[in-house]
Amino acid sequence: MPSLDKKLTLYGLTMIAIGSCIGSGIFVTPYAVVQAVPHHGFVLLVWALGGLIALTGALTFAELGGMYPGAGGVYVYLKEAYGELAGFLYGWVILLVINTGALAALGIALAEYLSYFYPFTYSGKIVVAIVTVASLTLINMLGVNTSQWLANLFSGLKLLAIAGIIIAGFLFYDADKIQLEFNLMHNVPTDLGSALLLALIGVLWSFGGWHHASYLAGEAVEPQRTVPRAMVLGALIVTAMYVLVNLSYMLLMPLNGIANTTRVAGEAVGQFIQSGGQIVAIAIAISIFGTIAIYTMSAPRIYFAMAKDGIFFSALAKVHPRFHTPVNAMLLQAIWAIILLLLWGTFADLITYVTFMDIAFMALAGASIFIFRSRHPKRERPYRTWAYPIVPGIFVLISSAFVVNTLIQRPSQALAGLILLALGVGVYYAVKAR
Repeated sequence: MPSLDKKLTLYGLTMIAIGSCIGSGIFVTPYAVVQAVPHHGFVLLVWALGGLIALTGALTFAELGGMYPGAGGVYVYLKEAYGELAGFLYGWVILLVINTGALAALGIALAEYLSYFYPFTYSGKIVVAIVTVASLTLINMLGVNTSQWLANLFSGLKLLAIAGIIIAGFLFYDADKIQLEFNLMHNVPTDLGSALLLALIGVLWSFGGWHHASYLAGEAVEPQRTVPRAMVLGALIVTAMYVLVNLSYMLLMPLNGIANTTRVAGEAVGQFIQSGGQIVAIAIAISIFGTIAIYTMSAPRIYFAMAKDGIFFSALAKVHPRFHTPVNAMLLQAIWAIILLLLWGTFADLITYVTFMDIAFMALAGASIFIFRSRHPKRERPYRTWAYPIVPGIFVLISSAFVVNTLIQRPSQALAGLILLALGVGVYYAVKAR
């Protein structure tokens, strides 16, 4: 019976972690962060806080990844800590909301940026999104080496584009035009705690994805060592790039200018290059395309692992005899993402909806480290989380605060996610009964 190929290297997995994070978010969401906390110092603080969450999460998941180096990553941690139902529900929301919703949104975002060069109609944008998701799914079916090559190429191009914006900010900064304010006691939002947590919606959307490296543990070379290192390296590199590129935006544009545009990267580069908007549109399109390539490859490993465990449709455990990829799981995800594109056609409120569900499960998965330390104290751990229990405690605490605040401040999107979870419970027991 064919099995998955173990060909992913540390470099390839790190590029997957980086490429999963860097999509359209860092080029678009800064406006929402500035609107929530209109202060130079607090803006950088929120992005650094997002990096802290990602890093503490990566350090926590590094221990979990070393203990459970099989395909599926987060799904496996949840299943082992809380039981099959918790693992199933994570795969359920990944399939129906988190990954397919992100694929649909990214597909539309790609079409939006391509329309900078060609005036696509509404229907044309949907077609572009569908063709992109379908074609990249088919390419990723050709083998994990092909997927690794795609991730290396497009993640490298993303890092080069962001590095260019960072350098430009420091080279073309004009102190007479832009006054930076870092005094944290000046112009403080009335409800600072709530404002920071709301600002985190866009930040965590932009950071989301570093854990995708864990999904591919079943195809990694020496997964006990490779997967933890890839997640930590990815989180560190993305944090540094995000904080520096936001500083660059503020060096090139006034704060109120950033708050009033969803094309901050293009307008920032446009301050010193006439065709800056077009250059950045190309960079963002490449970035989004690369993220779609990774998402069409990584998450299906969860559905594959669930099917192998007997808690999802058995056909999803099929591995292609020639290419050694979970073809049915990949096809199912692509089909559902396309259905979402045809039903939605827009992604208003999607960021909040997806991020709420994602961070809720991330907090649960992070908390599993405390369960495993208590339940399996003598189990071999190739990597032990640094500064335990402080580091995982920070990750779980901040993530939980974000989830609770979103439930209070954005109840409609949060409740929609909770209803979907309730439906998932019914589906789980129906599948088990069969």
